[in-house]
Amino acid sequence: MDKLVIIPTYNEKENAEKIVRAVFALPGNFHVLIIDDGSPDGTAGIIKGLQQSEFPENLHLIERAGKLGLGTAYIAGFKWGLARGYDFIFEMDADFSHNPKDLLRLHEAVASGKADLAIGSRYVKGGSIVNWPADRVAISKGGALYTQLITWMPVKDPTAGFICYHRRVLETLDLDSVKFVGYAFQIGMKYRAWKAGFKIKEVPIRFVDRVEGVSKMSKGIVKEAMLGVFKMRFGK
Repeated sequence: MDKLVIIPTYNEKENAEKIVRAVFALPGNFHVLIIDDGSPDGTAGIIKGLQQSEFPENLHLIERAGKLGLGTAYIAGFKWGLARGYDFIFEMDADFSHNPKDLLRLHEAVASGKADLAIGSRYVKGGSIVNWPADRVAISKGGALYTQLITWMPVKDPTAGFICYHRRVLETLDLDSVKFVGYAFQIGMKYRAWKAGFKIKEVPIRFVDRVEGVSKMSKGIVKEAMLGVFKMRFGK
């Protein structure tokens, strides 16, 4: 019981059962924590059914009252996992844009001692993006370059949301002080870890745009990231 995959959900009924089964099909005894923000489509009910019928020991669920944001979901998940003794804690999307099989490669990067946190990266050699429109790719790559220029952080995919943390990273960082919600949360966690001296390794992945369900991307999330990077670097 040393590996916990945290998957936030909001209206993911098309993907919820499939992503859970895909993770549990992997070797290595992964546990899954679904954090559902009051999905009106019944996502939480699907997870409860799986808990009761097949996975009472390794499938876990936190239900929240409404859309409280990605960042707060992960913080809640980190605290839950640390309190229960997990050594390796992962972030992953529910929509299969992250290939569950790559959890094994992220785990290996950290378990081998080569890194304290491993990032599934689209922008290192061997990484790629499939089925994203050109404007979305441009925004993402532009945001990555902007982040590197402002923070000097040596991470090519700072907004990536496919990550393996060793528990020592999450125990060291002040999780309660992380207030960002979307991409800014992802950047902020990596920046804090880097500033704290932890080793970061980027593992190339093939990122595939969701097939089912609706993207949670918004202009507000992009704006928060742009302003958040500046605040992180200059403390304003």
